[in-house]
Formats: sequence, C-alpha cells, structure tokens
Amino acid sequence: MNATDRTPADLLGSALAADPARPLVTFYDDATGERVELSVATFANWVAKTANYLQGDLAAEPGDRLALLLPAHWQTAVWLLACSSVGVVADVGGDPAAADLVVAGPDRLDAARACSGERVALALRPLGGRFPQPPEGFADYAVEVPGQGDRFAPFAPVDPGAVALSVGGEELTGAGIGARALADAGAAGMPDAPRVLSGLGYDTWQGLSYGLYAPLATGGSVVLCRHLDRLGAEAAATRETSEKITFRAPPAA
Repeated sequence: MNATDRTPADLLGSALAADPARPLVTFYDDATGERVELSVATFANWVAKTANYLQGDLAAEPGDRLALLLPAHWQTAVWLLACSSVGVVADVGGDPAAADLVVAGPDRLDAARACSGERVALALRPLGGRFPQPPEGFADYAVEVPGQGDRFAPFAPVDPGAVALSVGGEELTGAGIGARALADAGAAGMPDAPRVLSGLGYDTWQGLSYGLYAPLATGGSVVLCRHLDRLGAEAAATRETSEKITFRAPPAA
C-alpha cells in the first residue's frame, strides 16, 4: 500500500503499476469444479469495463447506492472495485427497494425486482457466461460489459472520505476500507504479499477483508473458495500446497 493510496481503486491502480502479470484473484466453486485465475491486469480490465458500464450505460453517479446481491465470487470482487472507481456506494446484501440500482445473481432476482432503478443480473456461470435466456426486467451483465472500454476515468473525482461500502449494518469510507484492511492484515499476522485462502462469504466485513481488501492492500492475492465445505480435508490440503497459500482466513465468527 503506497502512501498516496486511499481508496480500493487506488490500491488496484498501484498493483497494476507494480506487477500487472501476477495473480490477484483465483476463484474456485467447489459445487461446480470451476477455477478461474485473474492476474492484476485481467482483473483491472474487468473493473474498468464494469466501471464504464456503471457510469455510462447505467448513469450511476457518486453517492448513488447499489444493492449488491451476489455471493463471494470473482465477479462480485469486480463490482466492488468498479463501485469504488465511480464513487457508488456498494451496499452488500442491501435492500433493493432503497437502492438506486441493483446487481443480483440468479438466486436473488425476485428480491431484486423491488428496485425501481436499473437492474443488472449475473448468471455466475463459468468463464463469465451469459444467461441462456435473459431474465425479464434485467440487463445481462455478460452481454453488456464485454464491449465497454478497457480504460476508465471518472466523470467526477471520487471523494475518499465519502461512504463507499455498506456491509453488516456498518458503513465505511473509501479511505477507511484500505486502512482497516491493512490493520486487519497486521492484526492477523499476514506475511508480506500474502497468498490468502478464504472460504468466507462476502456478507460480512471479515469476509470482504480476508477475501479481497486485505490481500489487495498488502500487495498479495486471494484464493477465493465458494462451497469450500464440500471439499474434503485431503483435497483442501492439496489445494493449499498447489496454490502456495501462505495465510488461511479463520472460520466465520
């Protein structure tokens, strides 16, 4: 974390400048067998495209609230960083009826219909695949985002002191996210540039910190595992070895 870094978007920018080829997010879904690895450059490209879509096609502005109804997933991490890039408040698991726009996975579409603003659906299929049939009343993320620009510049400067994230009834500023994540890493005893394995959900600050923000703030990477409880002890140990894990997130409190 550089002295000038304040928001998660700043942290990603510094990671991109330092070593764009290194892994940043590796995602496993142990219910489907999916594995996706994104380098810093690839992840940043997805973030730029998503931020352009958010700011352009969806007309989101700094201070708008986005209800994020997605599980721990690499595409959720992309949306969190895209919101930070635009200045939109990412309200994780938030009330769609109280949000300006909503982004939902396939199992949260009914709840997401309560949003009167723009609605975006993610199929969460392997390799970022689209829905076989787009859900009525929603834009399909996998259809809309690939054609967006590969570079992003916000229309308005993002205030690092403004609220950027809401999770578990708590709100954090953009600058507060990075500072708290760095403090979490120190308190947990993470090594330098850690390779963190996390099976935590993204519905708590703990899950977001271990599963995204702390690795980003410390120049490390995360192996994010969905449905990790379906993996046996031997397979879990093999994964830790093959992925060169140096820190494992604790179980959910």
